[in-house]
Amino acid sequence: MRLDELYAEMDGSTTAGAALTHLFKPDDAETDVRAVRYDSARIEPGSGMIFACVRGEKTDGHKFAARAIESGAVALICDRVLPFDVPQIITKNPRSVMGLAEAVLRGNPSKKLKMIGVTGTNGKTTTAYVIRSIMRSAGIRTGMLGTVVYDCGDSEEDADRTTPEGPDIQDMLAKMVGAGVKCCVMEASSHGLGQGRLAGCRFDAVGFSNLTPEHLEYHGDMEGYFAAKRRLFVDFTADGWVGAANADDEYGRRLLDEFDRLRPFTVNTGSKPGLPGAYSASIETVSARGLSMNASFPDGETLELSPPLIGDYNASNIIEAIAVTDSIGVDRNSIIQGVTNCPQVPGRLERHTLENGVDVFIDYAHSSDGMEKILNVLSSLKRRKLTVLWGAGGDRTPLKRPVIGDIMARYADYIVVTTDNPRSESPESIAGQVEAGIVSSGTGVAYDVILDRREAIYHALERAEHGDIVVVAGKGPESCIDYGTYKIPFNDGKVVLEWASRQGAGVG
Repeated sequence: MRLDELYAEMDGSTTAGAALTHLFKPDDAETDVRAVRYDSARIEPGSGMIFACVRGEKTDGHKFAARAIESGAVALICDRVLPFDVPQIITKNPRSVMGLAEAVLRGNPSKKLKMIGVTGTNGKTTTAYVIRSIMRSAGIRTGMLGTVVYDCGDSEEDADRTTPEGPDIQDMLAKMVGAGVKCCVMEASSHGLGQGRLAGCRFDAVGFSNLTPEHLEYHGDMEGYFAAKRRLFVDFTADGWVGAANADDEYGRRLLDEFDRLRPFTVNTGSKPGLPGAYSASIETVSARGLSMNASFPDGETLELSPPLIGDYNASNIIEAIAVTDSIGVDRNSIIQGVTNCPQVPGRLERHTLENGVDVFIDYAHSSDGMEKILNVLSSLKRRKLTVLWGAGGDRTPLKRPVIGDIMARYADYIVVTTDNPRSESPESIAGQVEAGIVSSGTGVAYDVILDRREAIYHALERAEHGDIVVVAGKGPESCIDYGTYKIPFNDGKVVLEWASRQGAGVG
């Protein structure tokens, strides 16, 4: 594509988040451009690559523009005019514009897919998995981009962040189109939305789960956090979009009041009557193997469902998935099959039953709300004792650490405080803040601090006896521990299986 053609198509978009200007010589208009890169090390000579100068938390991409040009970059996307004799697209937000540019260069792949986006603090991943299962049950080949995996149809890879950078999103959407995928389910993080990484995407259906304190070190306060989430509905929806929002959540109700395209969903309890016109879930039974529930539709139909997902709070995720897929016309037999046959979601109350009768659950819970929900469920299911292993991540919401320490103390019979992703912080300091919450709870619960996470998991499993539940929380399906300047491979589930293998114990 010629550079002037790319610029003209981008300049008419409303998703860029910033006005564009350009610095072209007359001959620059004919420059052949084929891809956008934001890492100067990924610039390939003769490949028609544009280098996007993105400002990050630790580095400024403008500093690497010269290196990118030396490597073969034919143009720049930047937030100011740079002293180089190459075409430049100037914008206040290069991060947003680079995704838009890659979308144009890839033929706007999101317009060739049924795009479904889900956002909120907790429940995005489970909801996305249920939606994918429903769409596949309807015979629709469906890919997924989210916290656990990037599934492009013909290939899957472990995800390294919930919402990738814009060019990476567009490249993966283009792979889906090439693989014959017809639908993409995507988790939309607050960082990804706030920074405009979804520029170039247009969602046909969207869902909102809830909003609880998280990432406030980045967004400043809950209003800033909500404003980022709200962008999914304002800036990244297609004409005629539909969706659903949680009527049990304060911020969900705000979205429902603002957007009449959203339908409410709710979970009914004995003390709370049904909500007219809503998709609603009513829980019949909860066990360590899954739920028995009824799903009611706005037209009055009710379906009996037995999803293999653990935890009463998952009823909300399931009814959200039902509301979103029903709103785009998926038949209800496919909805039943998709919910019933949904696989365990990696790192979301993912159960491993050891031969010695101990149930081990791997969970991603790292917010106070998420931790309280899973411990409330598991404490009601335990036959003997509940052991909780957790560590807070570094450089993330330090105020939650003693709060979660207190939550664990109120539910657990024994706690192991360990290391998560300390990043630039001291693991000892982080653990001390969690420990303070345990002590101040006044429960007197027994606990140990074991910073080596493998040793901590081994210790928790060695103490457990028949009928116990052990929850290994915080990292879920993550594949490494981040120490800031380096990472080490690590996966909680694999360590549990490793321990069982060394003990000669099977896992179910």
